[in-house]
Amino acid sequence: MRQQKLPSILLGDDEHTRLVALANAVMEKNPDVADELLSELERATVVVGKKPPPNVVRMGSTVSYRADDQERQVTLVYPGDADIEAGRISILTPIGAALIGLKAGQSIDWKARDGRTHRLTILQVVQQPD
Repeated sequence: MRQQKLPSILLGDDEHTRLVALANAVMEKNPDVADELLSELERATVVVGKKPPPNVVRMGSTVSYRADDQERQVTLVYPGDADIEAGRISILTPIGAALIGLKAGQSIDWKARDGRTHRLTILQVVQQPD
């Protein structure tokens, strides 16, 4: 079975630094998610001194995506701000780690906690944080 080529991702340098620190801080308690996030961060192109373009998912972005033939809209947040019922998804979830740094039109396969693989496609970055 051929391995899927991962899409390129883009992050600002401040956000990249903060996310690496977060992943390292939770490594002992939640190594699987920390490893997933660190893997994504290691392959990111880091933009120094400015924010990525508005079509790129970053922390605080509200994004619409399609997964398993269903469309959803969520906001990507840090763990303390997560609230699934309100549509705020933590970066420390498998889907949160999959979303970060993608841009509209890109797709990625991600593995849920139950071991099943899903494909998501970014439809639109609806709103960016201030």
